Amino acid sequence: MANPSIPDDDDAALFRDAIGDVRRLEDTPLPPRKAPPKPRARMAERDELDARSEFQRGMETLELHAAGDVLSHRREVMPSRVFQRLKRGQFSAQDELDLHGATALQAESLLRQFLAEAHQHDHGCVRIIHGKGGRSDAAPVIKNVVDRILRQRADVLAFHSAPPAQGGTGAVLVLLARRP
Repeated sequence: MANPSIPDDDDAALFRDAIGDVRRLEDTPLPPRKAPPKPRARMAERDELDARSEFQRGMETLELHAAGDVLSHRREVMPSRVFQRLKRGQFSAQDELDLHGATALQAESLLRQFLAEAHQHDHGCVRIIHGKGGRSDAAPVIKNVVDRILRQRADVLAFHSAPPAQGGTGAVLVLLARRP
C-alpha cells in the first residue's frame, strides 16, 4: 500500500518508498587486465628507413675519399682569395662539432642540426672534426658523409680540410653564408 504522505506524481519518491531500506554494496575491484601494447612510432620508423636508403644512394653516387685525402669545395660565388685564406686556416672557427664515435646516420643528423644552428647564430666559419678514419682499409665513412652533406647545402660557401695545427685531414673548416 502506498504511503499517503507521498504525492502520486513523484515517481522517484514512490520508488524509494516501495523498495524500502537499502544498503550500499562494496565496490568490487575490476579483474586484472593485460596492459595494452605500447604504441609504435610507425612514421618515425618509415622516416628512418627513408633516410637510410637516401643516405646509401648518396654514398653510392660520390667518389669516396681515402683517409689522407683533403676535402675541398668552393662555390663559384666565393672569391679565390677568400678560399686561399680558408685553406691556410686564417679564419677563426666560431663553433665546432666533433663527430668522433658517431655512426654515419648519427653524424648526418648531428651535422645537419649543427649547421642549422650555426646559420641561426650567423656564424661565418665553423670547424667539423670527422676524424681521419684510418682504422681500416675501407674508406672513412664519417669523412665522406661530411663531404656529401657540405656539398649539398646552399648555406655552405666553401670548405677545406684544416691545416695540420687545426686537425689536418681529420677536420674541415667551413665558410657559411650570412643570413639575408
